[in-house]
Amino acid sequence: MYISEQLLDPDERRLRLSTQLGVEAVVIDNRGTDLVSVAGGVASWDAAKLRDYRRWVEGFGLRLDVFALDVGSILLDSLVDLDGARRQRAVLADNIRKAADAGIDCLKYNVQMVGITRTALKPGRGGASNSSFVHAEYRPEDDQKHSYWGVGYPSHQEEGGGASAALCGQKMAREVPAVTPQAGWSAIEFLVEGLVPAAEAAGVRLACHPHDPAYPMGGLNGIEHVVGSVDGLRRFLALSPSPSHGLNFCQGTVAEMFQEPARHMVPVIEEFAATGRIFMVHFRNIRGGYLDFQEVFPDEGDVDMFAALQAYQRGGYAGPLCPDHVPVSELDPGRERFMAFALGYTRGLLQAAGVRSAPLAPRAVG
Repeated sequence: MYISEQLLDPDERRLRLSTQLGVEAVVIDNRGTDLVSVAGGVASWDAAKLRDYRRWVEGFGLRLDVFALDVGSILLDSLVDLDGARRQRAVLADNIRKAADAGIDCLKYNVQMVGITRTALKPGRGGASNSSFVHAEYRPEDDQKHSYWGVGYPSHQEEGGGASAALCGQKMAREVPAVTPQAGWSAIEFLVEGLVPAAEAAGVRLACHPHDPAYPMGGLNGIEHVVGSVDGLRRFLALSPSPSHGLNFCQGTVAEMFQEPARHMVPVIEEFAATGRIFMVHFRNIRGGYLDFQEVFPDEGDVDMFAALQAYQRGGYAGPLCPDHVPVSELDPGRERFMAFALGYTRGLLQAAGVRSAPLAPRAVG
């Protein structure tokens, strides 16, 4: 295992900062940028541009571990416009092949049909603010103000829907038709059936982020989050035996599935790590649990992060640990210092567990 950092369309300054923080591998999200965006529909990638971009990142001494695959609105579209969704799926399968041609062998994607639902900012340590989801406080009209949109990793909490959400196919929950459990699984199966064979043929791993947050029984505004439970994660992995079909295991999201995460997370981590199908980890913590939680600094949440790291070790996981969803503050508007704290904390845990950092070799592709 090793520390990694996920970055949104980073510039030279940001990549230099990552290297100074001891990061050697990065997860890049360029959805909505000139590199991957095309007006209307799913963006069709250019393998040469991707290859040049990978080389540019590697020029800073970093390895591009994972790149974001924007599935857009295909999940919702597959329920109402199957022919259109098939066309989008063909483009996505082609993008997977182009990623392989560019020397990128792992892509992450998200099965959210609506934004990552949150309800408010709560007072945090030293005057920082923690994003929260408290079902009892949920108001559909406040989705745009408090929820994460588009890439699911905003620079601030009031990013709103706007262009970012439109680019990533996410809408406010009250804007979409009802999605039953059967419909939710149908849409996900449609995506997996079309993309996993292309990924396996190309030698690319697909890392799926589960639904965030777990919704109550019966859903929220008629939307069900079918990959919002551990049983849902198991069912998702069972959709294909392919070694290309796996998880962006978001530890915080999985913790949100339990009323008492501290009791359940260690065995759950070990279980999924042992499958060999965790391809990257969002190494973050929460306070609280199912339907009532806050996203906090990694050292102050309910899950024992050292015990969690040891569970990944026992399960045989050897991939990236990426900080995610740290609190927000006017003192750190870009959250760079908060992310740096989380990276250092994670590096310290790795050293305490006896995991010593070894230089990561760049991909053996030109």
